[in-house]
Amino acid sequence: MAGPMEGVKVVELGVWVAGPAAGGILADWGADVVKIEPPTGDPGRMFGRMLGCDLGVNPPFEMDNRSKRSVVLDLTTPSGLRAAFQLLSGADVFVTNVRPGALRRLGLDYESVAERYPRLIYGLITGYGETGPDADRAAYDVAAFWSRAGVAHLLTRPGDTPPFQRGGMGDHSAGMTLTAAICAALVARARTGTGQQVSTSLYRQGAYTVSFDLNTYLLTGQPIAVGQRESMGNPCMNNYTAGDGRRFWIVGLEADRHWPALCRAIGRPEWLTDPRFADARARAQNAAALIGGLDEIFATRPLDEWAKVFASEPDFFWSPINTLEDVVADEQFHAAGGIVDVPDGDSVIPMAATPADFHGTPWAPRSAAPLLGQHTDEVLAELEARHGP
Repeated sequence: MAGPMEGVKVVELGVWVAGPAAGGILADWGADVVKIEPPTGDPGRMFGRMLGCDLGVNPPFEMDNRSKRSVVLDLTTPSGLRAAFQLLSGADVFVTNVRPGALRRLGLDYESVAERYPRLIYGLITGYGETGPDADRAAYDVAAFWSRAGVAHLLTRPGDTPPFQRGGMGDHSAGMTLTAAICAALVARARTGTGQQVSTSLYRQGAYTVSFDLNTYLLTGQPIAVGQRESMGNPCMNNYTAGDGRRFWIVGLEADRHWPALCRAIGRPEWLTDPRFADARARAQNAAALIGGLDEIFATRPLDEWAKVFASEPDFFWSPINTLEDVVADEQFHAAGGIVDVPDGDSVIPMAATPADFHGTPWAPRSAAPLLGQHTDEVLAELEARHGP
């Protein structure tokens, strides 16, 4: 199960998460990804210690670097930089999220690389874009994606402090976007014979993530209010708590369609003719009272009992608010392919799968993340065989 990218050669100069995530997706899909690391290693190798893992594992690094080969090159030396260019000479794709200024100083900016290798697809992830006053500004996804692009603000209830982002959320989204752009550029190269630069930024990725809100503001000048659970205009699109303390979300987006199913499920058919709740406008005007009533009803049974009731109503849409433990225990998560077994010597390690399947050219991970410089000798021997000593 080599995957759809079998035969595609990728060179990655990635740090932390965003660039390695793009390289990791391509590696999952079958590409031969050679990861260039400095003698000190990708700083992402520190995640395990930063998270306090005391079992000798680095789960975030494993997620984004499995199935790759690691080669240590000191790009500040002529020999290291020469080896990097030799790698690029035989590559289809270059992936990087190093800041543009540093790439220019190394001679690894797009213009310099494309002059030598015009068929190369050059994939770049930046913090804030390639031009403008902050083009070379340092950015983790918490800064560019979460904070500056408006995501954190739009998830903050009035009067509350902003929530903390979970690790790598913007990085993984941007990595997937860059992977899609790289694949599109490979299609274009098959037609034109010429490579190109493709890029995304954490800032753009964040803005696209909240484009429902952003485009509404652009077209109307009006922001969409941040929802308050106790007064949601559509109480059928809200979260509630069952009698055992487990929370769930009901998702009755189509008010006329989903309101009758909710009334039947909770045993309140009289609400269908109650003038306070007669239509969507009335329910919005009386949302606080309606949500309060729903809170009282849902508190009378544990969630497992409500789940059986909800299942009897085809037009009642809902979901439990799962913990990670719930996700891993969920039969549907496994049926959907959420876990993949990664070979590691004579055993396998279960890990989260990247979120795409190819039914004609299925992929499977080939190895756990490499040790620092694990493949340096092997890769340099390949270069010598191709280019000479």
